[in-house]
Amino acid sequence: MHTAYITHPSCLQHNMGDWHPESPARLRAIDDRLHAAHLFDFLAHHEAPCVHRSQLLRVHDAAYLDAVEAAAPREGVHMLDPDTGMNPHSLEAARHAAGGAVMAVDRVIQGAEANAFVATRPPGHHATRNQAMGFCIFNNVAVAAAHALEQHGLERVAIVDFDVHHGNGTEDIFHDDPRVMLCSTFQHPYYPFRGAGSGNEHIINVPLPAGTAGPAYREAFSAQIMPRLEAFRPQMLCCSAGFDGHREDDMAQFGLVEADYVWITEQVMGVAARHAERRIVSVLEGGYDLSALGRSVAAHIKTLAAL
Repeated sequence: MHTAYITHPSCLQHNMGDWHPESPARLRAIDDRLHAAHLFDFLAHHEAPCVHRSQLLRVHDAAYLDAVEAAAPREGVHMLDPDTGMNPHSLEAARHAAGGAVMAVDRVIQGAEANAFVATRPPGHHATRNQAMGFCIFNNVAVAAAHALEQHGLERVAIVDFDVHHGNGTEDIFHDDPRVMLCSTFQHPYYPFRGAGSGNEHIINVPLPAGTAGPAYREAFSAQIMPRLEAFRPQMLCCSAGFDGHREDDMAQFGLVEADYVWITEQVMGVAARHAERRIVSVLEGGYDLSALGRSVAAHIKTLAAL
């Protein structure tokens, strides 16, 4: 079966300003690299639908959703926090970003595709139940996991967050829900300055120091995450797929390369094959050096697609 590739044109219109690193050029860089690597035509392409409010309410407070809708500007940029802004197209983009995650879950669980990559923006893993932050408005991967639980009746979903920043919003949403295991590797101390001591039996936080490169990262992942995932036996895996830990990305100070993202993907695929009928939904998070982002996403997708 193919790998689903899900995106939406509105995600190119969400623009927080020419100065902002979370820019529309990120999706163009991914698209360009998939074409250059001759991967584009091997994917099953789908346009992300708009999320339903009821799907967002599984992970966000109603008052927060109302506030986001009220904040959407008719012109210019309105800042929800110092890092996260909305232009007139941002609300639509955020709704399609979350809707793409829902579509990915549906298609993978129904067996239409083996796995899926959701190439949308704004990203999501910093968005808490009631707060936008870190470029994130709606928590897309959390919407996906909650949809798998509530709509499809799964009992155990794992989220592997390999963005260089801690997935604090995802932890906030699922901290007290043992049906969801969050495994988050991240540079520490670093934005959002959380996660080092907040884990529990199903929130597995792995803080790593600046300068962490492939060998140390793989050792930590193998020792601290893989045994917990195996014991949890997830029925579906989601990836918060951030590529800002690449050594060429100056957003942080990790030293990962494309081969490391291939390795991470292979580990997740192994767990999915053993416990989850191979079901994986991967949702784009960070990655801000355009060349490194394009190459890393292409390597991740090529591995998912077994090409």
